[in-house]
Amino acid sequence: MIVNQNIIDAVIVEEGVELTLDELSHACAVNAEWIVTLVDEGILEPLDIAANPWRFSGICLRRVRIIQHLQQDLEVNLAGAALALQLLEEIDSLQLRITALEAHVKGS
Repeated sequence: MIVNQNIIDAVIVEEGVELTLDELSHACAVNAEWIVTLVDEGILEPLDIAANPWRFSGICLRRVRIIQHLQQDLEVNLAGAALALQLLEEIDSLQLRITALEAHVKGS
């Protein structure tokens, strides 16, 4: 009998959590230089660019994971991944606004 067992590593991170550069790169299984590239390209933003070491919000973990997916699974280049990420975040924002408006209309 062959048993196929998939193991999923998951970490739930709240937006308010802060991660160092090393923690973020470890959580995403990438080298710190790649994270620095994302900062240089304006895709990620440390909480305080002048701080040493850099600290990132929990949102950055989500952003890195999305960029990884776009690049590895869909073979999107970094510029395309950055644009896709921006559009995905805009969709999320608009969906939240629609939900709020619908709740407001139902409450009126």
